[in-house]
Amino acid sequence: MHACDCSSHGKGSDLLPLEAALERLLAQARPVQGTERVSIQEALGRVLAEPVTSRITMPPWDNSAMDGYAVNTSDIPAEGTILPISQRLPAGVAAEPLTPGSAARIFTGAPIPAHADAVVIQEVCESAGDSVIINRVPKSGANIRRAGEDTREGQVVVEAGTRLGPQHLGLLASVGVAELLVFRRLKVAVFSSGDELVMPGQPLGPGQIYNSNEFTLEGLLAGVGCKLVKLGIVADTFDATCEALRSAAQDADLVMTSGGVSVGEEDHIKPAIERLGRLDLWKIAIRPGKPLAFGHIGDVPFIGTPGNPVSLFVTYCLFARPFILKLQGIAGDLTPRAVTAKIDFDWPHPDRRREFARARLDLDEQGEAWITVYPSRSSGVLNSLAWANGLAVLPENTPLSRGDVVRFLPFSELLT
Repeated sequence: MHACDCSSHGKGSDLLPLEAALERLLAQARPVQGTERVSIQEALGRVLAEPVTSRITMPPWDNSAMDGYAVNTSDIPAEGTILPISQRLPAGVAAEPLTPGSAARIFTGAPIPAHADAVVIQEVCESAGDSVIINRVPKSGANIRRAGEDTREGQVVVEAGTRLGPQHLGLLASVGVAELLVFRRLKVAVFSSGDELVMPGQPLGPGQIYNSNEFTLEGLLAGVGCKLVKLGIVADTFDATCEALRSAAQDADLVMTSGGVSVGEEDHIKPAIERLGRLDLWKIAIRPGKPLAFGHIGDVPFIGTPGNPVSLFVTYCLFARPFILKLQGIAGDLTPRAVTAKIDFDWPHPDRRREFARARLDLDEQGEAWITVYPSRSSGVLNSLAWANGLAVLPENTPLSRGDVVRFLPFSELLT
């Protein structure tokens, strides 16, 4: 692909670098303080408010990693050794000490009997009535899961600030945890402004379009576990905008909108925010999504994303998402993790801004990863986001050729 440069560069000296903008934004994020105790069944996706310490050791005893025969390796000098079977040990049954010179039939998860030091897998054994033929000489410790190899009593198993996934819930359940202290859900108020907007399912009038941004933004927020306060479409007047913002700030931890923050006569969000609180308009050295509005309505933060749907999406991923994660109490590095791969196109006319191009990362027949970008750079083409599986990071002022390596941000890193 030969990428066209269909942008006007403009002056770059007044643009804020992405890293500086993100640092400035995160410095003003104050994590929620409210907590609640929930059952482990209700904890998926919640953010842990305190570390959880195991009260038990797991596994509590040595146990078998395989179906087979528990033996003492000193009783098996050579392949073909025949040992009588002295006991049968399914999981959940207490084991008697292993009789010297015998084998115990054992199943996965069953306790290892005293005096046994290995499990021989059943695939290398032959049944011989009440005895077993061992056709492979085992090594001491083979196929035994040791007590405490998963967790130890007193060990912190999940740290505070962790968003709880299925793997965390499984670990917590394994040490007997039934309830968890989590931060309350972050409440985010959203609304759309624009007399041209119509909800899907309604007929379009002259000059009207369907309200797609509302569904994009609400879906992004739901993906990170926010509780939504939906205010719908607000009339394009100053008074209606002020009332919507005032109402949103009374019932939410964060207010988000798309569009309406420029200086046009019909863009009322900027003067309304300035009436109710304070607002900064940042021009950031990225494409798409250069404008970002950040401010406060009283003490409640406000983020205004651009109105173009792709700009909204990219701005959310790069700025709103890490800000929200910090508000939720999530600890650690909040920036998405990128991978690197070769590009399958030429990029001879780079922008002065860092470009986050809608892209696909695919493997060729040899298993090598290649990045392809969407043909159009227009920030109004929603189809490009449905086609893409991530964003290619194309550095500013840097021409690229096919085979050059760039960073790639998978949607899996940006949407949860």
